[in-house]
Amino acid sequence: MISSLLPTYSRAPLSFVKGEGAWLIEADGRRFLDLGAGIAVTSLGHAHPKLVQALTDQAGALWHTSNLYHIPAQQALADMLVEQTFADTCFFTNSGTEACELSVKMARKYFYEAGQPERTEIITFEGSFHGRSSAGIAAAASEKMTKGFGPLLPGFVSLPFGDHEAVTAAAAAGNIAAILIEPVVGEGGIIPVPDQCLKGLRDLCDEHGILLIFDEVQCGVGRTGKLFAHEWAGVSPDIMMVAKGIGGGFPLGAVVATEKAASGMTAGTHGSTYGGNPLGCAVGCAVMEEVASEAFLADVNRKAGLLRQKLEGLVADNPDVFDFVRGAGLMLGLVCKAANTDVLQAAYAQEVLVVPAAENTIRLLPALTITDDEISEAVARLDKAAKAVQSDG
Repeated sequence: MISSLLPTYSRAPLSFVKGEGAWLIEADGRRFLDLGAGIAVTSLGHAHPKLVQALTDQAGALWHTSNLYHIPAQQALADMLVEQTFADTCFFTNSGTEACELSVKMARKYFYEAGQPERTEIITFEGSFHGRSSAGIAAAASEKMTKGFGPLLPGFVSLPFGDHEAVTAAAAAGNIAAILIEPVVGEGGIIPVPDQCLKGLRDLCDEHGILLIFDEVQCGVGRTGKLFAHEWAGVSPDIMMVAKGIGGGFPLGAVVATEKAASGMTAGTHGSTYGGNPLGCAVGCAVMEEVASEAFLADVNRKAGLLRQKLEGLVADNPDVFDFVRGAGLMLGLVCKAANTDVLQAAYAQEVLVVPAAENTIRLLPALTITDDEISEAVARLDKAAKAVQSDG
């Protein structure tokens, strides 16, 4: 008999009832150190007082009006994002998946209005993840996400990750509207795209008049120690997808773009009933006020260095369980020799939460506010988990 909840998740037998900073409290009272942050969502930790205040204040004033009217908090957050990024304009969504849908529409509409309607194809990369909508799964093109859901939405060219010759050849085809890539591949195994590759993609797009789309749903909003991960490479996209951390736990996403890239999106071409609602944008403003400061990002970088150093020691001490560490900032992956599912279960037993990923990887995506002591405690618990995996093996 089917559950009242559609059984599309293999949930861990854990039920959390309260959160405090980097900690989640189980219904039975156990305290878990959270290195998943709701998959890079609770950027300022659980129950951050500034976010609680922003949400409470807004909830007591106004929840929803729709986008038929001006929403002051929405305008304020858009102004912040435009000021802090390459972008000239912003559209708010409820999720990264919706941001992907709009990014695809925006790129294609740009070329349609430019008199090049044949330019509809979007280059994507194997191992990517752009959400679970029709466009998102077609863009990623992995059998895991697409099997049984055909016919797939056409218009995507999926290429091997890191195959420069294939990208160069595809870009010259004349029907390409955009290249879509995660600056740090998340679900695919925490793989940073080298700076020179992002620069190369920017040059390739400029050469062929193609739009460049960065998916920063997981790696953005301070996660890598810059406000957005592409800043490390010194390049800018034409369109960028944002979500997860920008809401600090409240469902919120955005597409930010240059005036040129967004020029086809005129009144009536896109919409959202809930996107950019007063509640989400009030929280988003509070998140941005914290995360966009130079001092906050400098501290993220410092803590990222500390965590990376301790994880390198963890790998050295447990060579039969872990292979190496990769990633950027507080978006790190432990590539495992043992099955990552075994490591995951052992971590649960030590009351520390991590997130699995492809390439036999464990993702570490802690709150950006995690303390030095909590980092030390987290790695100590992971060490105990690794010892348990080794003894069981």
